[in-house]
Amino acid sequence: MAPIALGDQTATDLIQNLKAKVRNVDRSVFPDGLKTTGQHPPLYDQVYPYSAFPKHIEGPTVWKAEDYSNNPERWVHQFSSEEIAEISQAADDFIASGIPITGITKENFPLPGLQKGLTTMLRELLNGKGFILYKGFPVHEWGNHKSAIAYFGIGVHLGYPVSQNAKGHVLGHVQDLGDDSTQIDKVRIYRTNARQFFHADDCDIVGLLCLAKAEFGGESDIASIHQVWNILQAERPDVAELLTKPIWYFDRKGEQSEGEDPYIRASVFYLETPDPENPEREQRVYCKWDPYFVRSLTRFSDKGIIPPLSPEQEEAAALLEATCERVKLHMILDIGDIQFVANSHTLHARTAYRDFPPDSGKPRRHLLRLWLAVPQNEGGWRLPFWDSDEKKRGGIQVDDTAPVARLEGD
Repeated sequence: MAPIALGDQTATDLIQNLKAKVRNVDRSVFPDGLKTTGQHPPLYDQVYPYSAFPKHIEGPTVWKAEDYSNNPERWVHQFSSEEIAEISQAADDFIASGIPITGITKENFPLPGLQKGLTTMLRELLNGKGFILYKGFPVHEWGNHKSAIAYFGIGVHLGYPVSQNAKGHVLGHVQDLGDDSTQIDKVRIYRTNARQFFHADDCDIVGLLCLAKAEFGGESDIASIHQVWNILQAERPDVAELLTKPIWYFDRKGEQSEGEDPYIRASVFYLETPDPENPEREQRVYCKWDPYFVRSLTRFSDKGIIPPLSPEQEEAAALLEATCERVKLHMILDIGDIQFVANSHTLHARTAYRDFPPDSGKPRRHLLRLWLAVPQNEGGWRLPFWDSDEKKRGGIQVDDTAPVARLEGD
């Protein structure tokens, strides 16, 4: 969204017009009547100064790797035979209905036996440690089609699937498609085998289902951003302060709608907005960061359109990555594992990888990805963005591109 130019409109009028555009949609394009809102700059009058931020955070969102590395029972759930049977039946019934994957909802994919556990897990994702690993999804037995439907069906019980790119993919594919990872102004790194540095995706929860592993690498790391914040506050408060200022530009990489700027000016750390129903409720620290989308803007900064990263910003970006490395929890996804991670108060990364050679007969590394939105009126974080209470907030939406759910990356 371009900077607000009021003219005869107030800011409130403009926000209401934006809300109308995502609510009044063509159901032949968006079957559930819901459109991904997409990427937008914050509401700058709701961005808090550094002085309002806590100097130290406590609670379940602050954790150390050693809290979990030797205690898998605290974050790993093995699907039981009864749970798999329920998921399988729901998937078979959905396939028989003839509805496309994009039409899966909680209503047409019921999971009554799993519902209590999924509700508990969602609270833990949003308000606790921010991650979980499920094991034992029978992807080889079910094949990619049924596995994708079953995985998507679990996802809709946690949030609303949003578009992940300009093509409208609501079922994403993390594969090496041969893109050049050095062309960071054009290429999304998930389409390569390169390392992904610590980042958050443009959604509330990201899910990954492992269909096939690499020959080497492609392993996950997760960091508590609240633990990172505490370290920065103790060791480099100047860096913490710099990361709260809305002076950081994030690239859209060409994935913007008509009339939108090709970049967004934003902060890295935010405070939640106040809870109108409970003004005394804590306003938590929220992080929105991806170095690949910050470092790819030289095509604009070289022309003087936006400022280049200052030496202080370069140092802050490097220190943020290094601090995440200090506190990371390492995990390896095996075939049939499902990882869910909150993007509000964790950052995640991936090591570089190498696929099996073509003559090995083994498939390429392949993960199915979900981006899930949880609006603030359904328990999601209260964010300083105009779409905070929209069901499909965030994601990447270009004009009226329809949602699609293919079984292979393209």
